[in-house]
Amino acid sequence: MVRFAGVTKRYGELTVLDGLDLQIEEGEKVAIIGPSGSGKSTLLRVLMTLEGIDEGVIEVDGEPLTHMPDASGQLVPANARHLRRVRGKVGMVFQSFNLFPHMNALQNVMEAPVQVLGLSKAEARERAEELLAMVGLEDKLEHFPAQLSGGQQQRVAIARALAMRPKVMLFDEVTSALDPELCGEVLNVIRRLGEAHNLTMLMVTHQMGFAREFADRVCFFHQGRIHEQGSPDELFNNPREERTREFLSAVNEAH
Repeated sequence: MVRFAGVTKRYGELTVLDGLDLQIEEGEKVAIIGPSGSGKSTLLRVLMTLEGIDEGVIEVDGEPLTHMPDASGQLVPANARHLRRVRGKVGMVFQSFNLFPHMNALQNVMEAPVQVLGLSKAEARERAEELLAMVGLEDKLEHFPAQLSGGQQQRVAIARALAMRPKVMLFDEVTSALDPELCGEVLNVIRRLGEAHNLTMLMVTHQMGFAREFADRVCFFHQGRIHEQGSPDELFNNPREERTREFLSAVNEAH
């Protein structure tokens, strides 16, 4: 469903993704862990085309994202229309909720399906109501962001991303701005989503307990590469690499 082949991203002298190779199967749930600055969030940002890449190719659902075939079948950098179409298969939930403050929960979820997908107001409303019910907010449709807790705002943000019917969902540290109780409520929603839909999910997280329970595979990032990967059981209980062991023991001490 997602493939990174030799993907490199630099900011000046700093290489943030270093020849990254990664394949994610349809329906797979992958947790990305690692120290700050290891390239985890950049991985999601290039997949959302919020950042360009310097080398390599990214594919989504069998199609190149950053490139497109020209008349002779050679890959050339993608134009805006191609990027928009392929990126439409990817939804992202950010650390900060980014809701429109002047719109209530229902309007926040309806906006993009109407503006971008061209749904009628009635269709968009039906979809938004269904998704807000799925994230447990059926009684908050008319509430504005300022009237919602952080956890509730994050659940609206999840419903909003799902309203675009993506095939791949990205979660970037979605609980880091929340206190532990709210964090649990958002993780429960993500867990339910994973069980109910065959969504491919990629999650950058500091929540090792959640990564262990939720993910099919855990990738430990270090210096812009996957340093080690495996099932949660392998990676958390029996890491092979010294750097992975150091990171996990530091995280365990912090908690």
